[in-house]
Amino acid sequence: MTEQHQPPAPSPDLWTTVDALWRWLEEDQPVGGREGLLLRMLKLTEEVGEVAEAVIGATGQNPRKGTSHTWDDVQAELCDVVITALVALRTLTPEPRAVLEGHVGRVAGRSLGDGAPRGTE
Repeated sequence: MTEQHQPPAPSPDLWTTVDALWRWLEEDQPVGGREGLLLRMLKLTEEVGEVAEAVIGATGQNPRKGTSHTWDDVQAELCDVVITALVALRTLTPEPRAVLEGHVGRVAGRSLGDGAPRGTE
């Protein structure tokens, strides 16, 4: 008997997921107000530290631990940084997509000049 494979379910839209994660965090936030906002921003530092730990582990730079991570671990930690940053951005604005796209456009224009990608018109 052959096993039939179902195609994977479509992934939810990135921004829908970011908004859902933001709502989830807002519902069960142990510290609110300005302090809660600052703690949400500081979460980025924790995640970046985990990238550093994974890189050190993937390269075996800690002689006590040896090679303790893989480059797949580094990729996963980088994804955590991106997710955390997007949720932090959503915390600051209800329009994180527009803010990010505008900023990326300015950085691309400044960095790539005439080689910056153009939107479809």
